[in-house]
Amino acid sequence: MHHDDDLFDKGLQFDMSTLLERRRVLGLFAGAGLATLVGCDSDSTGTASTASSSSTGSASTAATSGSCAEIPEETAGPFPGDGSNGPNILTQSGIVRSDIRSSFGSGSGTAAGVPLTIELTIQDTSADCSALSSAAVYLWHCDRDGNYSMYSESVTSENYLRGVQETDKSGKLSFTSIFPGCYPGRWPHIHFEVYPSLAKATTSDNKIATSQIALPKDACDSVYATDGYSQSVRNLSEISLDSDNIFSDGHTSQLGTMTGSVPSGLTVTLTVPV
Repeated sequence: MHHDDDLFDKGLQFDMSTLLERRRVLGLFAGAGLATLVGCDSDSTGTASTASSSSTGSASTAATSGSCAEIPEETAGPFPGDGSNGPNILTQSGIVRSDIRSSFGSGSGTAAGVPLTIELTIQDTSADCSALSSAAVYLWHCDRDGNYSMYSESVTSENYLRGVQETDKSGKLSFTSIFPGCYPGRWPHIHFEVYPSLAKATTSDNKIATSQIALPKDACDSVYATDGYSQSVRNLSEISLDSDNIFSDGHTSQLGTMTGSVPSGLTVTLTVPV
């Protein structure tokens, strides 16, 4: 783990002070506003999709490793929303939330799609991969049309599918979201950054890890057979984990474990050593 100071397991009083500190930091950004800046690299968005067929169940299990090795560091892509390339949503009141399907603040949209719960367990590699409590994760991904809120032309006024959560004593946290679409040139994935504390999750300068979750193919096939994901079917057929420019060098530790079904909702889980 790359943290600069020990901010963990200090008790309720310390946790409350970090929340107050976050509010103080956010106050420094009040009135700054959002600037829209679209980056250009291989992590670009796709186009809108139309209707498809009915859903089926899905269950996939990723290979796991017994070693305590850090999760691979990956690019945040051109649409992070963390201040490193244009707008910084981390300074906005409302970003700390578990349900990320709807926009908040000035945004009013809600992302449509198959329900997906994203569950992460953050571990500290400097302590034999013990649970990393009171850390924070900023997570974001594209909508079912392959668009990223705040950046893609059709959703620049929205900020859905982005959120921050704090880990509990077991190092766990979860987000309620929708299954992302597959856009040209990329395997279906979810971005995230890990921060040493909630108070420090206000600028990308403070992050201690950046990586991506790869979604299992059988789950993608089931979801993309449903209404609204038809464009993803063709895009997925033109890419594989082995040809993806992010996951081609190895994806075992980034491939999520998928449970549930399309009708009842899916859950993807991943253990993240940092």
